[in-house]
Amino acid sequence: MTEATSDSTPNPMTGIFWMVVTGLLFVGFTALVKSMDGRLPAAELGWLRYVLGLVFFVPFLPRILAMRLDRKTLGLLVTRGVFHTAGVITWFFAMSRIPLAEVTAINYLNPVFVTIGAALFLGEKLAARRIAAIGVALVGALVILRPGVRELDPGHFAMMFTAACFAVAYLILSPIAKRVEPFVIVTMLAVTVTIGLTPFALSVWVTPTPGELGLLFVIAAFATAGHYTMTLAFAAAPLTVTQPVTFLQLVWSVLLGAVLFSEGIDPFVVAGGTLIIAAVTFITWREAVLKRRVTPGANETKP
Repeated sequence: MTEATSDSTPNPMTGIFWMVVTGLLFVGFTALVKSMDGRLPAAELGWLRYVLGLVFFVPFLPRILAMRLDRKTLGLLVTRGVFHTAGVITWFFAMSRIPLAEVTAINYLNPVFVTIGAALFLGEKLAARRIAAIGVALVGALVILRPGVRELDPGHFAMMFTAACFAVAYLILSPIAKRVEPFVIVTMLAVTVTIGLTPFALSVWVTPTPGELGLLFVIAAFATAGHYTMTLAFAAAPLTVTQPVTFLQLVWSVLLGAVLFSEGIDPFVVAGGTLIIAAVTFITWREAVLKRRVTPGANETKP
């Protein structure tokens, strides 16, 4: 996750374009993960995704080795990596258990959890309108999950846990972003999550086939490219412009799930996801009006 800022004049169409590309890359990333047959454990999948993704940092190795961090900043970065590590494991587990559209829809709760966490732990004030928007988002989650109406899969609980872990990781980002540049944040996240996943991956290790390794490298490439194009979108246009575009990911996830994985189109998932993204868009707009930045874009909390 990164925050990108720019002094240039905002270009809404460019921002929308890059956010559409970002959405396609992230949906492609999740679809590729979903296409794996579940033979490899979730922790190992996450570890391989990050290890293979480190290849893209090789050109920046001299700059990485030159990094100097004080103890407090390093502690925050490591703590953020711990929460992100937990979220990555449960995200990959959820992907193996529940439909692609449900993973995408529940992921939209990340910004909502961040807003709640900012109020509880960072002293942010929640006005009545924002509280109402959070309520709408939670109703959307209930529409998706429908507890008591259907039996919930462990993957649903895993995805909710994932959203909470990524929210905590983002909240930790706030003080870090004021101390170091985005490149350091991205690099340290990759390194700390790789290290954090290592013991979990080794404890359940299943030797991957060459074909699985090749597919995981493509998955890592999609994820890395998605985070890069996301920064381009944020640099070109404000969140109030790019945030609504993230709703397209749910549309694409529903279609891909139906076409590639024979997952039925669930109107409750579409309706619930619509409520959540509408609430997130409203919260983002309100924070832009108040000239604050607490809530991340829906794409900023991705494995």
